[in-house]
Amino acid sequence: MVTIDDVRAAAARLAGQANHTPVLTSRTLDSLTGARVFLKAENFQRVGAFKFRGAYNAIAQLSPEQLAAGVCTHSSGNHAQAVALAARLLGTKATILMPADAPESKVDAVLGYGAEVRRFDRYTEDRFALCEKLAADNGFALIPPFDHPHVIAGQGTATLELLTEQPELDVLVTPMGGGGLMAGAATVASTLRPELELIGVEPEAGDDQKRSLAAGKPVSVPVPKTVADGLALPSPGVLNFEIIRQHVRRIVTVTDAQILDAMRFLFERTKIVVEPSGAAAVAALLAEQVRLPGKRVGVILSGGNVAADRFAALLA
Repeated sequence: MVTIDDVRAAAARLAGQANHTPVLTSRTLDSLTGARVFLKAENFQRVGAFKFRGAYNAIAQLSPEQLAAGVCTHSSGNHAQAVALAARLLGTKATILMPADAPESKVDAVLGYGAEVRRFDRYTEDRFALCEKLAADNGFALIPPFDHPHVIAGQGTATLELLTEQPELDVLVTPMGGGGLMAGAATVASTLRPELELIGVEPEAGDDQKRSLAAGKPVSVPVPKTVADGLALPSPGVLNFEIIRQHVRRIVTVTDAQILDAMRFLFERTKIVVEPSGAAAVAALLAEQVRLPGKRVGVILSGGNVAADRFAALLA
């Protein structure tokens, strides 16, 4: 299992590489929710998302032989960009499997960081099997987007920073796709603030984490169709779910419309651009899927990678 020492070691590796992202507040959000809300703005992270933390931490621990061979992964966008940039910084090459319907702005960013992109159909092809074959055929080191101890430890550094600045939080709310962000958060919170309530948020169309928590084991759902493409996964990671099962008691869902309302709110009231996946946790607060009056609430805005034309079209 991942430990707090692993997260602290990841923070040391990331020093000077990852951004120490700001924690923002909004009196309007506090008024609407009755809580004191602290927004950890990972949309200001390198590559525009928290994913850089886990990707860099994992690739930085590869052997010289593995770095010489190259790395690969599968991702709809943010982890793809993170692996591409981390690979370039650490002197290796990256090959990324991306869904055919991944936002072109994210594909262009991956190419811009120097990685090779190969496309697949997320609705008919098994991304995990495709990526494992790609790694085996070429000798690449596979850097999964969430189901990996070094990736989880890297993602945990976002919560480590947040709790260092706001040690008295009562609740932490995060978006949930594969579970890497929440697993990292749980690893940190279980040591630094075990009384912290952890709440995950998923798109209503893809509630695999909620179903899995209720069943006590990983459950698969059809690949969801949602504006939150970064959360559109059919099942949780095995290692991630084991950590989540031990520490998370509540997972809620939000609709696409609620996510778009949260994106608009964050743009108009806090003047920041957040992608649909990154706005999911705020959506849960604004839609009262989570009611936390009087509480000190941490929220992770997981990313801000959305092209200007898509952002305008979504909110039109």
